[in-house]
Amino acid sequence: MPTSFRHRPVLAAVLAGAGTLMAGAAARAQQAAAPAAAPEAVQGAVQGAVQGAVQGTVPDVAQGVTQGMAPAAQGAADAAAALATLPHDLSPWGMFIAASPVVQAVMVGLALASVVTWTIAIAKAVELSAAKRKARDALAMLEEARSLSQAAERVGFSQGTAAALVRAVIAETHLSADAPSRDGLMDRAASRLERIEAAAGRRMARGTGILATIGSTGPFIGLFGTVWGIMTSFIGISKAQTTNLAVVAPGIAEALLATAIGLVAAIPAVVVYNACTRAIGGHKAQLTDASAAVLRLLSRDIDRHALPRAQAHASQGHGNSRAAE
Repeated sequence: MPTSFRHRPVLAAVLAGAGTLMAGAAARAQQAAAPAAAPEAVQGAVQGAVQGAVQGTVPDVAQGVTQGMAPAAQGAADAAAALATLPHDLSPWGMFIAASPVVQAVMVGLALASVVTWTIAIAKAVELSAAKRKARDALAMLEEARSLSQAAERVGFSQGTAAALVRAVIAETHLSADAPSRDGLMDRAASRLERIEAAAGRRMARGTGILATIGSTGPFIGLFGTVWGIMTSFIGISKAQTTNLAVVAPGIAEALLATAIGLVAAIPAVVVYNACTRAIGGHKAQLTDASAAVLRLLSRDIDRHALPRAQAHASQGHGNSRAAE
């Protein structure tokens, strides 16, 4: 028997084993790009090696291995090309551009809410700072004044809550000038001052309701965008028929970006709302102190005006008693 025919089974078995090892290595190398092509590569390589061994020559075996691996190699190349077309820009702007229209609308709305939050924060910081400074100066002036007329002269035509308090009390004294008794003057003046304080508090609290709304709803709006984005990603995964991380990750990252923007909008809104609440409470305390100072001035004026009348009544009584004698 010729040597080539005698060693043909051994040679075929060796080449078939080599083809199997080569197919396995190629399949493992391409498994990350095309997981479904790995079993086909192994099966095709083995079948090709066996067919080549049956034909009986080394070139036939090599050609069989190559032909068996060709479909798997083509599948791996197609998967690599598909991965090359995936968006690689995972920056925040790139993810925003690649997101679905619904997620983009959520992100834009949350970004506008963040801008509104910081605008209100700056405006309230300036407004409360100026109001506190004016109230502090007015309170010092009221503490130094000895009467309502002196306080009114120092206030003049200035604008501010403290000046409004002084003018309201003076107006009430003028309206009650013909009253037979001054007993109810303090109550009427206190009622006017309470209304002015309440109006000033409402004026200072304008805009803080928007902060509360943004702080409470921002995370949930971002979560809605995340849920919608993940749902869209799952639909894309089902269409691509692959679970490769390179295919899944961009869509999930875009969805999570909506939640991140929601937190960026909500957390400062809550912090600014709490800071404004504390600052407004401090300003209301200053107005309460100013109201108390104005009422003290009114009480002093009432006592000073009542004292001369009491002395006149006393002197008139002494005169009548002497005339009767």
